[in-house]
Amino acid sequence: MEFDNLHQILRSLYGQMMPLCGDMAGVAKGIAGLGALFYVAYRVWQSLARAEPIDVFPMLRPFAIGLCIMFFPTVVLGTLNSIMSPVVQGTAKMLETQTLDMNQYREQKDRLEYEAMVRNPETAYLVSSEEYDKQLEELGWSPADMATMAKMYLDRKMYEIKKGIRDFFREILELMFQAAALVIDTVRTFFLVVLAILGPVAFAISVWDGFQSTLTQWFCRYIQVYLWLPVSDIFSTILAKIQVLMLQSDIERMQTDPNFSLDSSDGVYIVFMIIGIIGYFTIPTVAGWIIQAGGMGSYGRNVNQTAGRAGSMAGSVAGAAAGNMVGRAGKLLK
Repeated sequence: MEFDNLHQILRSLYGQMMPLCGDMAGVAKGIAGLGALFYVAYRVWQSLARAEPIDVFPMLRPFAIGLCIMFFPTVVLGTLNSIMSPVVQGTAKMLETQTLDMNQYREQKDRLEYEAMVRNPETAYLVSSEEYDKQLEELGWSPADMATMAKMYLDRKMYEIKKGIRDFFREILELMFQAAALVIDTVRTFFLVVLAILGPVAFAISVWDGFQSTLTQWFCRYIQVYLWLPVSDIFSTILAKIQVLMLQSDIERMQTDPNFSLDSSDGVYIVFMIIGIIGYFTIPTVAGWIIQAGGMGSYGRNVNQTAGRAGSMAGSVAGAAAGNMVGRAGKLLK
């Protein structure tokens, strides 16, 4: 199963969990009704005690909240999701465009690398089995020719091992990169589902005096968590654009400089993948800059600490894998 399918499962999970909001509406109605009774009675008694006219307009607040609780999935969640959905669609379109460009340039770079090595007689046998067999047929059976055959075989194996290590690093870091994005999306879906299911209760509690800020905090937290996905898409778009620029630079240098080496380019790519893994865990903090929601600071600190551990783990895995692969390569050459 691909990571895109897992993200789609999370989207469908959110939609399937929304009917559970209705199960909490009954409890919320009771809490809101009792709160409305005390809310109205207190203000009526206060106006009578002060011999002032009764102001009816502030007393409409509990009834408005009660209507929101009765039609919570459609009036509240439906309105919020309809407003925020275009933002998600816009950032997803940006990411899709940059990803397509990155894949095209990567294919072009791999093709140019293969063609450049095939054109060079000294490296053609490393990537082409036909050229390797052809050069072997041209050799004789003298001791010098046997030494040349052994050297060609070792060079070919070393190139395959080096390419295997490079591809292994790339696959491991890309897997961790996709896993970091999935972790953020999973936590985001969990938070949204909890906020949606317990939303009617939060609305009901906000009817009581002293808890009015609960309503504002619920809206702030829901919008902030909802923005994690657009921020994640923007972050992925920036990384994809950086990779596109790197690939364009490598392609231009490969077309103009026949001695260009891809080793340094692959090292920079691995560094950017590690930066991307760490950067994904800063998304909740960035979303908090867009809209402030109290009570989210401790989670942000935990996420930042996790990001540091993830970066250290990525470096440790890369180093351990490199040592293991090089050690095995050494044994093969002995």
